[in-house]
Amino acid sequence: MQPKTIPKPLVQLNQWSILFFVLCFWIFHVEHYLLIPLVANACGAFLGFNPIVKAGRAFLRNDASTYIQEDAEQQKFNSTIAVIFLAAGYLSSLAGWSIASVVFTAMVFISAAVALLGFCIGCFIRFQWKRYQYKRSHS
Repeated sequence: MQPKTIPKPLVQLNQWSILFFVLCFWIFHVEHYLLIPLVANACGAFLGFNPIVKAGRAFLRNDASTYIQEDAEQQKFNSTIAVIFLAAGYLSSLAGWSIASVVFTAMVFISAAVALLGFCIGCFIRFQWKRYQYKRSHS
């Protein structure tokens, strides 16, 4: 059985959308901009359906299988982390905690930006967690 995958351009589209909406939040000081990537990634992480990724499929020039593939389980893990920090940023902003909201959203922004540059922070965290679990079970 082949593991479920997502074409890399669709993963990158999701990362770009996080950058865009966090920037909109910072520029316009409207916390509701955070709801778009928050809801999209929550749907992806918990329902297996990210509307941003789904919409992006229509714009792929080639068959989805011809692109470099990303592991769907890893993307689910990354989306869960994004949801936690976007939700914390959103709720912090609603509470009037502007420094906390900037810190939480900056963490997601930096993570998405670094991923677009080629290093996945969520992948590194998951790898270390899996490594720890393996070592613990074999000691």
